[in-house]
Amino acid sequence: MFNNKEKKVSRSAVMNTLIGAGTTIRGDVTFSGGLHLDGRIEGIVRAEAGSQAVLTVSDKGCIVGEIHVTQAVINGTIKGDIHATEHLELAGQARIEGNVSYKVLEMAAGSQITGKIMHQAEPQRQLTGPEIEPAHVPAHAT
Repeated sequence: MFNNKEKKVSRSAVMNTLIGAGTTIRGDVTFSGGLHLDGRIEGIVRAEAGSQAVLTVSDKGCIVGEIHVTQAVINGTIKGDIHATEHLELAGQARIEGNVSYKVLEMAAGSQITGKIMHQAEPQRQLTGPEIEPAHVPAHAT
């Protein structure tokens, strides 16, 4: 019915890394591909620059620190700011204590954010086309 050309998070994205329940990582994590979190990370979580990395945090997962990713699906607890440059999906059990910056945001009923929600506008693009010369204005016209 609607022609939705928005790019959605690929739920079938390859998960290269799994951090299981009962595992805690203290320190910053940089990843590419897919990262699925059932455990806990205490530090900054960052996708490699230029990658289409996807972060997935399950209902058991927890991050205490900032998140800088292209795409994320959150269903767990985040205590820190989230910066999603493309798409952020908050599932029903998502609990966010921090500011959220996004381009496209999906929130399921039950998800919670305690903080500011800020949309990242796309940078303005200059239209390109044939060069148009300014109209000639006679010198005596004022």
